[in-house]
Amino acid sequence: MTFVYKAYDRDGSATKGNVDARDLGDAREILRRRGLYVLSVTADGESEKKDTSAARSRGGRKLQNVAMFMRQLHVLISTGTPIVEALLALERQTQDPQWRGVITAVRENVEQGLPFSSALAQFPDQFDAVCRGLIMAGESGGNLDAMLDRLAVLTRKQVHVRSAVIGALIYPCLLIVVAISVLMVLLTFVLPRFADLFHTLDTPLPGSTYILVLVSQATCRYWWVALVAAGGLGFGIYTWLNTEIGRRAVAVAAVRLPTLGALTRNFATARITRLLGILLQGRVSLVEALQLTRESTNNHLYARLLDKASAAVTRGESLASAFANNSLVAPSVYEAMRSGDKTGQLGPLLSTVADFLDEENEVTLRSLTSIIEPFILIVLGVLVGFVVLSMFLPLFDLTAAMRGGN
Repeated sequence: MTFVYKAYDRDGSATKGNVDARDLGDAREILRRRGLYVLSVTADGESEKKDTSAARSRGGRKLQNVAMFMRQLHVLISTGTPIVEALLALERQTQDPQWRGVITAVRENVEQGLPFSSALAQFPDQFDAVCRGLIMAGESGGNLDAMLDRLAVLTRKQVHVRSAVIGALIYPCLLIVVAISVLMVLLTFVLPRFADLFHTLDTPLPGSTYILVLVSQATCRYWWVALVAAGGLGFGIYTWLNTEIGRRAVAVAAVRLPTLGALTRNFATARITRLLGILLQGRVSLVEALQLTRESTNNHLYARLLDKASAAVTRGESLASAFANNSLVAPSVYEAMRSGDKTGQLGPLLSTVADFLDEENEVTLRSLTSIIEPFILIVLGVLVGFVVLSMFLPLFDLTAAMRGGN
């Protein structure tokens, strides 16, 4: 196969071209032997857009399967089980048929003589660039079991962070769904009956009641228009988000929003520092670690920052210099990088920083949701109270008028 690559040479100059190789992993290995620092490699005829979309789909992958796969494979390999037998054992005990198919294909490729890292490279949606890079480093260094252990730790951390985010968002989302459902029930079932009563009594309606009656009538008569509009809006947003402009706009907004922007930056920084720390502790070169981390980053702002860092390191500058005075990274992370560059303990320091950031992010997320939940309840109470009061106001006025007449 022919692959198209972009890379830096030893002088720090950008270069690109074609290379013939069996697969993606083999292409990277050939370029590495040439002394090139690879930025991207894609099969000839495939656009980079397709490649980066595979990286972005990382959020939808079953990290739990990957984490369990790496953990179990580490246990088997560390006890001396050959890689093919270990994969066969995992294949037999896997319940998910789709995941079992992936393991089967990986095992068959290994049995045919393909390196384990190259076999994993056939499934980039399941095994990202960082995973393949660590496996390749473990194969070349003869410490595959240690790399599998690092990958198991990494994927478990990612699963934990994702579970924390989803768990924190479930209750607020549930409250919003309940609020919308209650309002729709009031507008479509309860209020029309009161509207008939008001019409029978022939009593003047207060302004708020009159407006609610009009909204209720419009909702009951033209509900299909609302559904079509909502579907069209959803499709339009989905299409826009799949464009380069939409993704860039969302990335910029995500890091600049008040409060939420800081949380987004901390989550992204924690992920980058953890990936770099794991890769450096796995004895992957700094330039290659930056490139692998860049391939696993779905925010173009941080991808551009990592490209800048890779170019700086290639020119012989320190890693910290690329992250200095950058609003995307906290000053504490820059100081840790600067200290790690001086002491030669950059990998462990970055992993420690990532642990600290993850703990801080969980606390911030819980605090934020604890503020949002009562706010949603208050808004729900105010809206429902307004609707109920508007429905009963005409009855109160009618009762007062009858008493006055008596």
